[in-house]
Amino acid sequence: MTTTHVRLLADFAASCRDGLPAAVRTDVAGRILDVLGNCLAAYAEPDGDAAPAVLRAVRRWSGAEEATAIGSGHRLPAPSAALVNGTLAHALDYDDTHLPSVLHPSAPVVPAALAAAEATGAGGAELAAAVAAGIEVCNRLGMASYLPEAGNSLFFDRGQHATSICGTLGAAVAAGMVYGLPAAGLADAIGIAASMGSGVIEANRTGGTVKRVHCGWAAHSGVSAAVMALEGVTGPPTVLEGRFGFFQAWLDGRYDAGALLDDLGDRWELLRTVYKPYPTNHFTHPAIDCALALRERLDPAQIEEIELGVAAPVLRTIAEPPEEKAAPRSPYHAKFSGPYTVATAFLGSGAVLGVSPDDFADLDSARLALAARVRCVADARATELFPRSFAAVLRVRLAGGTVLEHRVDSSLGSPEHPLTVDDLARKFRDNAGRALPEDRVAALVAAARSGASATQLLSLSVSPVAATGARDRG
Repeated sequence: MTTTHVRLLADFAASCRDGLPAAVRTDVAGRILDVLGNCLAAYAEPDGDAAPAVLRAVRRWSGAEEATAIGSGHRLPAPSAALVNGTLAHALDYDDTHLPSVLHPSAPVVPAALAAAEATGAGGAELAAAVAAGIEVCNRLGMASYLPEAGNSLFFDRGQHATSICGTLGAAVAAGMVYGLPAAGLADAIGIAASMGSGVIEANRTGGTVKRVHCGWAAHSGVSAAVMALEGVTGPPTVLEGRFGFFQAWLDGRYDAGALLDDLGDRWELLRTVYKPYPTNHFTHPAIDCALALRERLDPAQIEEIELGVAAPVLRTIAEPPEEKAAPRSPYHAKFSGPYTVATAFLGSGAVLGVSPDDFADLDSARLALAARVRCVADARATELFPRSFAAVLRVRLAGGTVLEHRVDSSLGSPEHPLTVDDLARKFRDNAGRALPEDRVAALVAAARSGASATQLLSLSVSPVAATGARDRG
């Protein structure tokens, strides 16, 4: 009998227990650390109502105290902790991205793995194997949905959030690995999780806080699916390729089986996942790069008009509707605005890597005024490169008629321009330092790099700042 897609993925995941390549082990430690930093920084976000609201919701449900909500120290059932932590991980839009699938795999997978690992007392090696397998499965599902002739992820073309859909299955793999499911059980967990993934991305365009919860719900669903498989619920063996399976239901049967299954364990899509230098929608990053490059060459007070050229598929996320993007409804909504993020790069603090969470503490009137002068257009070169890289061109007309231009073909943090080890350390210190004292930040870095257990990592992440904020909000 032909081995089904889900069983091949499950067999690969189970094999990760036998050991990971050195590069993958090192990479996983960085993913865990980046997620912890993003979660801790989310507590300091003035516009950060979504995560505290989710924490209040899960505390209504109560249940066994199995796992920790990062930062706050609240003890919750493992699925509930995964929900809170996944929401925190995605709250700042600072989480990593896989290209060309345009997935944010660590935000759903790492919280699911941490919650399950803490609930079971799993060690650091088990946690690392779970994160590696979960992210790889998530990324492979995303790659299967990317067809070069379409020039985009088919999920996004349909208004679906690929991260929360594929991330649910990746989270189920990660949690199932920690719960000790054999390959057959991991296949069941994936099959169950395929009925749980969801996410509509209209919030990218017109606002709302629900998108922050997408990664949390994926993590929650993944842990729930793994526990159900552990207790005997089963999934369909053809859940991915079947007539009414995952790819048919989401993508009308269009997918790349080779991208999903070829060279599993040899070619790691995990290693193609890039870190974000800026806490904004990734489509805005090349525009920010351009503005930062031009910033030293002009006086922002002299700017009369800005033309931002980006890939055509990107316009609907960061440029439409034009009136919404010129005047965002909230600081969070501003992170999905090409005009506002360009204005922020010209007028912001310049901290950390150029644009930091502090730049979105409120809607600044000067930035709004400059954003109103930005016109967004499709650029042929950026469209050609998308989504394998994010490109942009910025043309600035100054008073007196001078026009300055800068183009980037791949944004900072991409494989062509990766963040350095020092860059990532600065990002983590800045993020974690918003909730933890300096000595605790250093201890957390050392623990993550040494392969510490989830229990050790989460105990180090408890913050008086976060705990107080969580109590104050309910």
